[in-house]
Amino acid sequence: MKPSRRLNAALGVALLHDRCLAIMSGRFNILSINVAGLPEFLNNNDIPGDKETNAASIGSKFAEHNLDVIHVQEDFNYHAHIYRTDTHPFRTATSGGVPFGSGLNTLSNFPWAHFQRVKWDKCSDASGFDCLTPKGFTFMRVAISTSTDNSTAAYVDFYNLHTDAGGEDRDLAARQNNINQVVEFISQSSKGNAVVVYGDTNSRYSRAADTGIRSMLASENATGPGMTDPWIELQRGGVVPTEENVCANPASDNACEVVDKVFYRSSPLVTLQAKTFRYDSARFLQPDGSVLSDHNPVFVEFTWAAGPSLRQSEFSGGAFGTWFSDVPALAAIKYPKPATLVFRGGSRLDGVALTLTDGTSLSHGGTGGTEVSLELGPTEYWVEAELCRGQKSGKTRNFYIQAVTSSGRTLAAGTRTTDCAFYLAQDGWQIVGYVGQDGDEIDMLAFLYAPQ
Repeated sequence: MKPSRRLNAALGVALLHDRCLAIMSGRFNILSINVAGLPEFLNNNDIPGDKETNAASIGSKFAEHNLDVIHVQEDFNYHAHIYRTDTHPFRTATSGGVPFGSGLNTLSNFPWAHFQRVKWDKCSDASGFDCLTPKGFTFMRVAISTSTDNSTAAYVDFYNLHTDAGGEDRDLAARQNNINQVVEFISQSSKGNAVVVYGDTNSRYSRAADTGIRSMLASENATGPGMTDPWIELQRGGVVPTEENVCANPASDNACEVVDKVFYRSSPLVTLQAKTFRYDSARFLQPDGSVLSDHNPVFVEFTWAAGPSLRQSEFSGGAFGTWFSDVPALAAIKYPKPATLVFRGGSRLDGVALTLTDGTSLSHGGTGGTEVSLELGPTEYWVEAELCRGQKSGKTRNFYIQAVTSSGRTLAAGTRTTDCAFYLAQDGWQIVGYVGQDGDEIDMLAFLYAPQ
């Protein structure tokens, strides 16, 4: 019998608590589905039955099949009926029906540390009414695994998108701009992170003018975001199609092409591998066999494993400021080790920094507060940390940090609160850097670990 995802996660946590160096690993699945939630008078989507009933059926099937991370598009005026019958513990709040909302929502078995909605910079009404609603994409940093003591976690950045539709020149230009906007956002906010992007791209590889989705692929764009499409990987042997083979609805096989796409990449922190790809139409039908949406749902199952030489803790603080990550710098160093720790703090935690033994300097936050530093000996490692958070102007901030070395020496900055968490490196590992969000202060912070 194959262990469940939750058993895999539990085993991973047990290994961590035993303080052994076994790699955390597991499985999770995703689903992308355009739920045809435009008001009936605007678009009936040629779907039998009434939209309220169909939306409720979609929600119940989400719950029945216990899918891990579901992205929905066109989730407009029938949103409440989907959520009424679904049972996922973590769900985004709707941004509204037409014309106020983007129609993008996520239902998940995993919590997230950050969620953000982004509107497209460019839209086109050349072939329809794409500018009627604030279409765009969402970004969330999802915790696919956590430990009970906060010390170790695995995060993947999930993007949900719905690009401009149509085939006129202005539509194509808008859609290309949409994809470019996502790529730029990934380059800024997902540095060093594993990423899964999926949703309704309104694009097909077999349409020569749809160049945007090709630019996502590592095989097609060496300077792009470095993504893989599981459909191309698992169904087409890595070959990008040039001839049209459009799916029926429901799809009769997995070889045909739809506009709903999935892209993914690994990172030094989390390795992802797509294992299963299918159009999940058979599990999303009405009792009489009719479809529930005018789009085939897309299902992918992934395996994942924590990095062998870099890992991270859970986050502390609030989701504000600009994302930063020391992962790219640390991944380029074979044996990173801090030589000097530097903190800045006063009433709150203003800045964190360290210098590695090879001279690499890593610094985040502002210049306020009082600076304190600690030089580590040649065989002395940073092995424990404490972070305390509190409220400032109605927002959660990090107020205090303390480092403890393998020699028992400490360094602290900021003001301790009653809401504190401790972070402990596994035996044989050390804290070597940071990931989080900053501005004038340290808004959100997690620690990066490497072997000693």
